[in-house]
Amino acid sequence: MAPSPNIPEEVDFSLFGGAECLPEGKQTPTSFSRRTQLPLTQNSQDVYGSKPQDPSDFLWLMTEEPHRSRRMTILKAHPEVTKLMGHEPLTKYVVLAVVLFQFTVAFLLRHTHPLSWTFVVVAYTIGGTINHNLFLAIHEITHNLAFKGVKPNKVLAIIANLPIGVPYAISFKGYHLEHHKYLGEDGIDVDLPTRLELICLNNVLGKVFFCTFQILFYALRPGFVRSQRPTYWHFLGIAVQLSFDFAIATFVPGGKRMLLYFIMSSFWAGSLHPLAGHFIAEHYVWDNLQQETYSYYGWLNILAYNVGYHNEHHDFPSVPWTRLPALRALAPEFYDVLPSHPSWPMVVINFIRDRNVGIFARVKRPPRAVKTAPPPIELDGGCADEGVTSASQKWEADNMRRRLTSYGQ
Repeated sequence: MAPSPNIPEEVDFSLFGGAECLPEGKQTPTSFSRRTQLPLTQNSQDVYGSKPQDPSDFLWLMTEEPHRSRRMTILKAHPEVTKLMGHEPLTKYVVLAVVLFQFTVAFLLRHTHPLSWTFVVVAYTIGGTINHNLFLAIHEITHNLAFKGVKPNKVLAIIANLPIGVPYAISFKGYHLEHHKYLGEDGIDVDLPTRLELICLNNVLGKVFFCTFQILFYALRPGFVRSQRPTYWHFLGIAVQLSFDFAIATFVPGGKRMLLYFIMSSFWAGSLHPLAGHFIAEHYVWDNLQQETYSYYGWLNILAYNVGYHNEHHDFPSVPWTRLPALRALAPEFYDVLPSHPSWPMVVINFIRDRNVGIFARVKRPPRAVKTAPPPIELDGGCADEGVTSASQKWEADNMRRRLTSYGQ
């Protein structure tokens, strides 16, 4: 990115965690500050410079979501990408270790008053980080990437859910798979803010409220937008979680405070926490572009199952977290030309203080049923619940599920 006349050429503000967005770090002569960065800076003038979005409505597009076409192009250019697909055996060990660690912290705090500084600070710094890690572990497991089989993945998701305190892993799976299949489709993709949220929260105080209580929006919005038909696994997940909560609170001395620690950790994990910046970074429209998915390549990915590699993840959902950096390295001509975020914490700050981004900054599409020529939907197998066992079989199985024309087909 070309610096302004007042900024030395050699200064790279991306090294300062997003400081380029502050007045002293502005690097463009445009009417608004640039929030994202390009790995290939020579293309910046071709990418940036569009007019601000109308804040009274979402960005409605009739184009298909970008990941299918890029996936097909990458597969043609780099067919060896299929070798990166498949489950990651390391995942189950990491998940179980993190669950055990969170149990240990809760046990050590069982005699600490919940309103003490020690309890609150530990719940935010350690508990919030751990439970956010478990959020993203469940995300990884949702794509059947911890085991080859579907059922072991669901069992592990239920176990990973235990320190979160509230059962959500099984219902998250259904909603998240729809988020991949129907990205941006109004009324189907429940990751999208509703019209009511746009009306009520489209200001600084509203955005502060939204960022503080993100976890509640993600928990409650799906039920209002699109209810799920419960399955055996839904009831099993709820029963296991409630039984665990009851046993902790009833039979463990200090167990009620342990349970409170779990729930407080989950709240902080989805609130004003550094890792929670990825919720906003991933699909909100930034720099007035029509790009609906953004990646982040910083060190916080270590704590977040590389979910920052979000363009890569949506392009190939069956590539596990350990191989997403290899996917980017395999196809730099596709990923290094996309603006990305230099910092998750600064994403939250920018979201709150910048008038050019807000609840309105999401791409929406009409539900596919009202389109005259619905595009085919293809996934690379990472979202399927079918019992396929290899990357090539997954790809073949996905091709057999082509030409979905409406939800539920």
